[in-house]
Amino acid sequence: MDRKTDTKHSLSTGASSSSSSDKQKRDRSDSMDTKHRAFKQFDTVGNYSDHHFAIQKVSQTSNKWMKKIQQDWKILEQNLPEAIFVRVYEERMDLLRAVIIGPFGTPYHDGLFFFDFQFPSNYPQVPPKAHYHSGGLRLNPNLYNNGYVCLSLLNTWYGKGCEKWNPQNSTMLQVLVSIQGLVLNAKPYYNEPSNSWIANTRWGRRGSLVYNETTFLLSCRTMMCILQKPPKNFEKFITNHFREHGGAILAACRAYLSDAEIGSSVEGRGQYAVGTAKGTHSEDFKARLRELFELLLKKFTAIGADCEEFLAQNVQAPACKEDLAQEGRSGDASGAPRKAASSKKSCSLKATAETATVSSTATAAQKAISKDASAAHKPSSSLLKTISQYLLKLGKKVLPVEK
Repeated sequence: MDRKTDTKHSLSTGASSSSSSDKQKRDRSDSMDTKHRAFKQFDTVGNYSDHHFAIQKVSQTSNKWMKKIQQDWKILEQNLPEAIFVRVYEERMDLLRAVIIGPFGTPYHDGLFFFDFQFPSNYPQVPPKAHYHSGGLRLNPNLYNNGYVCLSLLNTWYGKGCEKWNPQNSTMLQVLVSIQGLVLNAKPYYNEPSNSWIANTRWGRRGSLVYNETTFLLSCRTMMCILQKPPKNFEKFITNHFREHGGAILAACRAYLSDAEIGSSVEGRGQYAVGTAKGTHSEDFKARLRELFELLLKKFTAIGADCEEFLAQNVQAPACKEDLAQEGRSGDASGAPRKAASSKKSCSLKATAETATVSSTATAAQKAISKDASAAHKPSSSLLKTISQYLLKLGKKVLPVEK
């Protein structure tokens, strides 16, 4: 009787503890949602000191220029999609900063991508100038590692008709939505014109898969760059975003290590509870992703993200001294923090290694083909032995022994 009572008490205590833990998680989630909603999608701020175009002042502006920008502000305030947030500046009407949350279903999912814009003095006759906060990483054919944004609507790429900037109809909102939908898409490999003709071929599909692998790795590194050096006026937004989405990002990493397709829904958390689409990822990709998983886990845990399940079931990364040595901003191989270098320099150190994945895969394939071809014409070892013995006997007959 006493044993039954003890068991019942134990079960009751366990259920109570579990219920309490679930309640704490819900409260934490509700708190993060409230903070996220408190951050306005559109707002006017004062500090523009780190804006890319801060030192390039616009002179001789007109009333038409001012009215057009005010019109753009109003359109943005009333019509911004949920995943785009904008800040404009009281003292510098010519400047604008926007962040786009990486779209679900793409290799950019849950990432944050920052853009700085400037309205020239002859705006809207010409489109705004744009600069992408790359951190020295190129994760899209349209977004260069020097910040250059290649887009027809900005007149930085060829286009025709409505694809190009129209002074009468084009708006700042159209620019942001175009970047979100046309640039940060599910298959950025085909944004490169030279790749579009192989879109429906085996080589095209393989190229797209490898490109998405590299893109996701670079997207993860961009997350760490932004956490290390957040753009001004977005500090709290960045922290709250990765607190809320850190678990989903780690769940995606874990699924990709099990060969889920990049950008597909994966089992485990939130919007990733639908299922998986199987792909085949290279061992090089998985090794790099394991390293990034460890680094992201530390970053997200440090800012208060719910990472309990990942801490309990940690993905063990193989030791890679060269890569860990370059991660000075996050810590050394023993986990001890190092003195941080500049964010852009730290990110740039890894850019070459990650983007080399595509070329290294192609090189490996070429070597395999060459090896197969040479093997077909390679004589057997027994034949080589017979020929060698014959030549040796022939040599003894022709040449004097002493030589």
